[in-house]
Amino acid sequence: MADKSSMALDQAGRGDAPRSIAELPGPQGAPLLGNLRQIQPGRFHRNMEDWAREFGPIFRFTMMKRSFVVVSDRDAIAAILRDRPDTYRRSSRTARMLEDAGTRGLFTAEGEEWRRQRKLAMRALTPEVVHRFFPTLAMMTERLCLRWRAALAAGREVDVLRDLKAYTLDVTVGLAMGQDINTLEHEDNPLQRDIEFCFKRVARRLTTPVEYWKVFKLPVDREADAAAARIHAAIGGFIAQARARMAADPCLRGKPSNMLEALVAARDEADSGFSDSVVIGNAITMVFAGEDTTSNTVAWLLNLLPQSPAAVALAAEEADRLLGGEAVARDPQLLERMDYLDAATREAMRLKPVAPFMAAEANVPTQVGGVQIPAGTVIFLMLRQAAQRAGGFAQPEAFLPGRWLAGAEHGADAASDPARKLMPFGGGPRFCPGRYLAMAEIKMAMSMILHNFDFTLRPGAPPVEECFTFTMTPSALPLLLRVRGA
Repeated sequence: MADKSSMALDQAGRGDAPRSIAELPGPQGAPLLGNLRQIQPGRFHRNMEDWAREFGPIFRFTMMKRSFVVVSDRDAIAAILRDRPDTYRRSSRTARMLEDAGTRGLFTAEGEEWRRQRKLAMRALTPEVVHRFFPTLAMMTERLCLRWRAALAAGREVDVLRDLKAYTLDVTVGLAMGQDINTLEHEDNPLQRDIEFCFKRVARRLTTPVEYWKVFKLPVDREADAAAARIHAAIGGFIAQARARMAADPCLRGKPSNMLEALVAARDEADSGFSDSVVIGNAITMVFAGEDTTSNTVAWLLNLLPQSPAAVALAAEEADRLLGGEAVARDPQLLERMDYLDAATREAMRLKPVAPFMAAEANVPTQVGGVQIPAGTVIFLMLRQAAQRAGGFAQPEAFLPGRWLAGAEHGADAASDPARKLMPFGGGPRFCPGRYLAMAEIKMAMSMILHNFDFTLRPGAPPVEECFTFTMTPSALPLLLRVRGA
C-alpha cells in the first residue's frame, strides 16, 4: 500500500494546484546555515536517504539560505532523466569543479554542444572498440592475477582495494589514451599521481560550501592547476603518438584500437568542428568517470559475495566452466555468457551503487511531482532510495543475485525488466556511454578472481562503511585471499 506522502505526490502530479518549494516538508534548519551542520562529511548520501524515509518522496532542505529539492520517486526521477539536457542539466557547480580540473568534455557539456560531443563519445566507446582493446584488457587482468599469486607465494598480504584501483586506472588509461602506465606494479608514475591528485581535489571542492579558490588560491589549489596542466601536456603527446600510429597504419582510422584513436579519427575528419582540446577533455573525462566507479563496484561485490557462500559457489562454477584452463577470459564473447556474474553485479549495484544519487539542475521553470521548480534549482535524485521504495523486491536488504535471473523467485518481476528497477548508469539521453566497458571490466576482473582465488572476509574486521566523496567508496576491503587448490 502506498504511504500518504506517495499518494500526495501522485495526486499533485495529476493536476492539482502546484506547491512551492517552501511548502515542502523537510528537516528543520538553523538561521543562515540551514541544514549545513546536520550534514556529516562522507555521509551526505545517507543524510538524504534518512530524510527521505522521514519526509517522503519529495522534500526540501537548505544550505546558506539556498533551497534544494530531493526526489526519491522512481517515475519522477525517470522523467527528469528523460528531459535532459533541455529541461534539466547536470549541476552547474559540479560541472564547474570538473572543468576547473581540465575535464571539459561530454560530462560537462550541455545543450547542442552535448549533442555534438555525445556523437563523438559514442563512436569512441562502441563494443567494437572495446573488442579491439580486449587483448590489452586480458593482459592487464592477467597481470593482476600474477601479482596476487606472487604475493601469496611469498607470504605477503594483498591490499585488494589498492590493487583494484590501480588495475582499473591502468585499464581506463589504456583504453582512453592508448598507454600502459602500469600503476599496478609501479606506484611512482607521475601521470597517475597527477590524475589521483586532481580527482581528490575535485571531490574535496564539491564538499566545500564556499568556492574560495575563485578569489584566492592556496598552495594546494596552485598544485591542482599545475597537475591539470601536466595532464593536458601528457595527453597532447599521446595524441601526437596516436596520429603517428594512424599515419603508419591507416586502417586504425576505420578500426581504432582504443578510445583516443577513435577520438582523433573523428576530430580529423573534414568539417568535424572538433579541436584537440575536445579530444583531451573527453580523454580525461573517461579516466575520471571510469577509474573510481569500476573499482568501487568490484570492491563492493567482493565485500557482499562472502556473505552468501551459495552465491560464491555459483559464480565460481560459472567462471570455471567458461575460463577452463585459462587464468583469464581470452574471448570477449565469454563475457556475454556470464549470466550469474551479471546478476551478482546488478545486485551489488542495487545495494551499494557507486552513485547513490545524482544532481540535476532546472534550466527553465518546471514542475516535479506537482511542485513548482524555479530555474536554477538543484534537484537531488535518490537512485538507491527510489529502487528500494518502488522496486518490488522481496527481502530488499538481502544480497540475492538470483532475483535478476529469468524465473527468479525473489521479488516481483525484477528479472523481466531490470532497467526499470535500477539506474546505475543514469537514464534518458544522457545514459552513460561507458556502460559496456564498465561491465566488461567488472566481469573480466571478477571471473579471474573467482576462477583463481578463494576469498573470505577477515574474521573480526570492523564493518565496512560507506564513504561518499565523488563516488560511494568502501572504507576498507578486509579480504583474505588464497590461491584455489593450494
